[in-house]
Amino acid sequence: MLTKTQKVFLAIAAIFYTFAGILHFLRAAMYMRIMPPYVPWHLAMVYISGAAEILGGLGLLIPPLRRTAALGLVALLIAVFPANIYMATNPMEAGAGALSPIALWGRLLLQPLLIWWVLWSTKPSLTATRARM
Repeated sequence: MLTKTQKVFLAIAAIFYTFAGILHFLRAAMYMRIMPPYVPWHLAMVYISGAAEILGGLGLLIPPLRRTAALGLVALLIAVFPANIYMATNPMEAGAGALSPIALWGRLLLQPLLIWWVLWSTKPSLTATRARM
């Protein structure tokens, strides 16, 4: 059982990932620019990661799939990390020249927070678990 706070953060995460996934299809060119050159099939990767975000976001809302969706989103966050590094180290090529270095490098620091967020918001709390017993 999740706490009320976890449910709120879970709903926000579900909306965030679903919307971000949809953007992969609506603004594919933007995402293709941040793909490192060594990654093959840029458009396919953008669509695959977008679909994974949508499925993960929606999966967070389905209790039996919630934890699996969270783990899938963690794997996705790790998989896209090289694109975030590429954007920070090659802002002009990645179409991020207008962003400050603090924003570009700060984005890298968000990854662990996003990972913690989906894991924490899908982990049953001890208090709620004990209350059920």
